[in-house]
Amino acid sequence: MAPVDPHSFTDSTHPLTSHISLSFYFDFSTSTIASSALITLCNPHTGDLLLDTRSLTVTAVIDPTNNTQLPFHLSSEVDPIKGQPLTVSLTNNSKILITFVTSPSSSALQWLTPPQTFNKKLPFVYTQCQSIHARSIFPCQDTPTSRVRYNAKLNVPHQLSAVMSARHVERRAPLPGDAGFVCDESLWCAEGRVVEEFAMEQPIPPYLFAFAVGEIGSREVGPRTKVFAEAVPAVLDAAAKEFAGTEDMIRVGEKLFGGYDWERFDLLVLPPSFPYGGMENPRMVFLTPTVIKGDASGAQVVAHELAHSWTGNLITNKTNDHFWLNEGFTTYAERRIVEAVQGEDIAALNIGIGWKGLVDEMERFKDNMEFTKLLTNQEGVDPDDVYSQVPYEKGFQFLWRIERQIGRPAFDEFLKKYIAAFKFQSIDTYTFLDFLKANVPGIEKDIDLKTWTEGTGIPPDAMEPVSNIYTKIVSLAQEFKQGRMPSEEEVANWHGQEWELYLENLPKSVEASQVTALDCRYRLSESKDYEVKVAFLQLAIASRCSEYYNVVDKTLKEVGRMKYLRPLYTALVQSKEEEKIFAQRVFSEARETYHPIAQSVVESILSKHL
Repeated sequence: MAPVDPHSFTDSTHPLTSHISLSFYFDFSTSTIASSALITLCNPHTGDLLLDTRSLTVTAVIDPTNNTQLPFHLSSEVDPIKGQPLTVSLTNNSKILITFVTSPSSSALQWLTPPQTFNKKLPFVYTQCQSIHARSIFPCQDTPTSRVRYNAKLNVPHQLSAVMSARHVERRAPLPGDAGFVCDESLWCAEGRVVEEFAMEQPIPPYLFAFAVGEIGSREVGPRTKVFAEAVPAVLDAAAKEFAGTEDMIRVGEKLFGGYDWERFDLLVLPPSFPYGGMENPRMVFLTPTVIKGDASGAQVVAHELAHSWTGNLITNKTNDHFWLNEGFTTYAERRIVEAVQGEDIAALNIGIGWKGLVDEMERFKDNMEFTKLLTNQEGVDPDDVYSQVPYEKGFQFLWRIERQIGRPAFDEFLKKYIAAFKFQSIDTYTFLDFLKANVPGIEKDIDLKTWTEGTGIPPDAMEPVSNIYTKIVSLAQEFKQGRMPSEEEVANWHGQEWELYLENLPKSVEASQVTALDCRYRLSESKDYEVKVAFLQLAIASRCSEYYNVVDKTLKEVGRMKYLRPLYTALVQSKEEEKIFAQRVFSEARETYHPIAQSVVESILSKHL
């Protein structure tokens, strides 16, 4: 017996799941879902079967062929990272039916009360399953090693609608017999309930399972793209405008990486508490509203999530130790799409912002260099705690290094071949390296592959981008220390990314008067672009410009995206006592508005420094 993944109880000697049929009854009054999961294994099994769960109450395990109870045991011991193993005893079974109820504290679910939504009238719930949170919605082999197809019935109040990262089959009245073992038929078929059915026909890793239920509207923006959001005309119209160029990006992606295998590429803009910029759920990407910037630059987050349609969703890292295979490839692919659609200068700015992020991560992990490697050992480590730019940016740098070595046309051919060879599979770093060496003979003589994948820090042959605009912005940032602010003429054509790159490259701590002067001239603290606003506020905190703390307070309460929470809380707790007390107060007031994943990340930042 051996686990297949440091973050899962799944055993290598057990058959993997091939299909799950789910039924969910949503109870907004208790923030719970009464559920059943019919699990089909890829072959019959005799003996124990281990499944991952977290905060689930399991009520029965049934043999669906004869409706008899199967022996099961839900461990009373809770692993702080993996949750509780569910052990089911099988005798030549290939299907099992599990009935269970989720907890209000499920780490994958955020239940929003009406006041927390845009329209303030109806509740909302959504999922975030990456990296290891699907197990808090249904028992499963919660490892990307396992790829499953599924179908789902969601029973919700009729004023609400449901969306999923799956094909929508139909919206209909509940039928007698539908409830199965989920709940009483009188509840399932009660007046005012409706069932939404979905099917996912392609095999996906469990972390890509996703749904949202609420007052949801949509706008058509392309032949295979709709934008969904809370049914607020202003939000839907702004999103439709921001993402109007999506079809162009899909076509560029197909040209670069091969056909788009997911039919639809819809976008769901979630409430502000969504903890990530975007989540690449297949067929329906989930997005933070902070990507709606009003100038179409938010489309770059969409480019990243679109790129995942090939790298991450089609080919998936086998475990989180190999996370760079998802994110390094996707960052490379995203920048190729951006370059084709928005030009080389914008792509160079992206690479430059990423380079600065990578350098900063080296400082963050200076006492634990394991997490500056591409191939990591995450045994006993919560992946949310070590989430960083390293797999994205060092992974990008590695692929860019290979591209420089063999030339872009040859690298493009290699990429297409790689995607075609491993689509709908989960692989590890060694599989990629073997494929690279087989298809690019002698590459290991030109590039030290071991240093790149298993070495700590930034390899000597990594490279900052080369472009006039990048060099100009970085040198302007360096002049700031001497008291020189960029002139209005110099910044006349700057958008959010130029300002972000400039702010990221300023000295970590400058005189408070300089920070105030910069803001007086350019109003960065009022920027509608959160990348710019948060980069400026970090500078203000580091320089102890307390007049901006009310803006910090407001920002930490209006968004739940961890990209902004992490640096702002970190900057506060690394400052003086006054700022630490301020951070604790803001978190105690904002905590309930954050997604559970974001709550635990901020808690770990505070506990480390307080």
